[in-house]
Amino acid sequence: MRKYQIYFVLIFCFALISCEEVVNIPLEESEPRLVIDASIEWFKGTSGENQNIRITRTSPFYEEETEGVENARVKITSENGEEFEFLHQQEGNYSNTNFRPEFNISYELEVDVNGEIYTATETLIPVAEIDYIEQLDAGGFSGEDIEIKVFYTDPAATEDYYLFEFINEDISLEFYEDEFTNGNQIFGYYSTEDIESGDEIGIQLQGISESYYEFLFILRSQVGTNQGGPFETMPATVKGNIINRSNSENYPFGYFRLSEVDSTSYIVN
Repeated sequence: MRKYQIYFVLIFCFALISCEEVVNIPLEESEPRLVIDASIEWFKGTSGENQNIRITRTSPFYEEETEGVENARVKITSENGEEFEFLHQQEGNYSNTNFRPEFNISYELEVDVNGEIYTATETLIPVAEIDYIEQLDAGGFSGEDIEIKVFYTDPAATEDYYLFEFINEDISLEFYEDEFTNGNQIFGYYSTEDIESGDEIGIQLQGISESYYEFLFILRSQVGTNQGGPFETMPATVKGNIINRSNSENYPFGYFRLSEVDSTSYIVN
């Protein structure tokens, strides 16, 4: 099993009294690009009817906040012809409250911003259930950290890809394929030196497509442990599956995906 981690770490900046002057190095700035974060997640035990899509623009290097796009027209159409319109709420967030998810059928995303049409197609991927959670107090690379293992059973009949999201003070993403573990009970792994007894850790297991798995692999190699979300300013161009049909050179960042999600929480002993 191969696994990879992405850590999103909160960085605190301290103002220091000093005789030295802080200088921001001028950087060549490119034109802002559209960022489409279209993650449709169907949590087990829910209808999946409430879904959200966020649309922003990239920001300059020294700016932390991103600009929400408020004038987009957004819709998703299933291969069965059902159309779901997403309406703008605030700050680039678009929502739909009657989405109808179905496993293993394809959906097309269409976003219209100022007459330019952006599209992508993906399939809704089911996911195995979380079986149980195990804690080891002498784990991690140092042998002294708390280690959390989340077990699940991989279906033998299909080729599967998984995304784990662990939420504590930071967010850790791990992604897996079942090439060498097909049909077995296996686990997602989480361990940092910051885990303490009494911490509540949010856990999500998501089914993802092979193409999204490959996208995460490339993104991980480019972004590493950089601050911020996966579609903010990055050291190299990492394109998702969303294309601009009106102007291919004005490509967006982001990804359109649909996943079933099994979620739980765990209190560290």
